[in-house]
Order: sequence, then structure tokens, then C-alpha cells
Amino acid sequence: MPKARKHAALHSSKPDDIEAAFYDALQAGDLERLMACWADDEDIVCVHPGGPRIVGTHAIRTAFEAMFADGGTLQVRPEHIRRIDAMASAVHSVMEKVEVPTAQGPAHAYVLATNVYHKTPQGWRMVVHHASPGTQNEAQEILQSAQVLH
Repeated sequence: MPKARKHAALHSSKPDDIEAAFYDALQAGDLERLMACWADDEDIVCVHPGGPRIVGTHAIRTAFEAMFADGGTLQVRPEHIRRIDAMASAVHSVMEKVEVPTAQGPAHAYVLATNVYHKTPQGWRMVVHHASPGTQNEAQEILQSAQVLH
């Protein structure tokens, strides 16, 4: 696929297109496509479930490069997306359904993620991906008044 066409979604005018490109790149194990979704800014942040805060383009590239080493991919699908979109920023709260290989065959794990996008001179780009362990129960969102946790 020609490079211009491969990254066509990155020239789109919607955060949803960058989000789709990000998850497609994760599933394909394509580091270049994945990094093209991120803003070119040293203040970008990525947190993997249970992991430390990774800051900056080089550190984020290195983390995903290790994840994709030896042909690794991540079979993850975003579900139950909640969007808060504004003129120059967007925040998406996502439940990620991750396929995990086990001895008994594929199983599913759930991750809660917050993806933040900013409109840059290059178009919409990701500036934060923060993922935390979740459970299938997260699919049932609490829409009524919730108990105070802190």
C-alpha cells in the first residue's frame, strides 16, 4: 500500500479517524503507523495497564517497539466509546477488549483507556493514551449517582 494512502486517515478532520488508525496499527504491529497517530511533541504521555508513565516521542516509540518485537501484535478492539469533543481537543473514554492467547484458546481481557486528542497543524493527533486494567463488568456503565470513591 502506498505510504500516502496508508496514512490517509491521519489527514482527516476527526479524532475518530486517528483513534481507528491507532487501534488498526496496534492490531497490525505497525510501529510507523502507530507513531504517526501521535502528536510530534515531547509532552505526549502513554500509560499501559499497571505500567509507569511514559513521556515523550522517543520513550513511547521505544515502549511500542518492545511490544511489537518479534512480530508481536495486540489484538484489541475499542468498545463502549464515550466522547467529549471540542474545537481543538477531544477526550475519548474507551473500554478495550483485548484477545489474550491461553493454553485453552483465546480469552478476553478488558482495559479501560482514556485517549486525548489535540488538533495540531498536522491535523488531529493523540497526546495521551492512559490505560488501566478493567473487567467485563465495566461494560455496564454506572449512569446513576455513584458511591464516592475518594
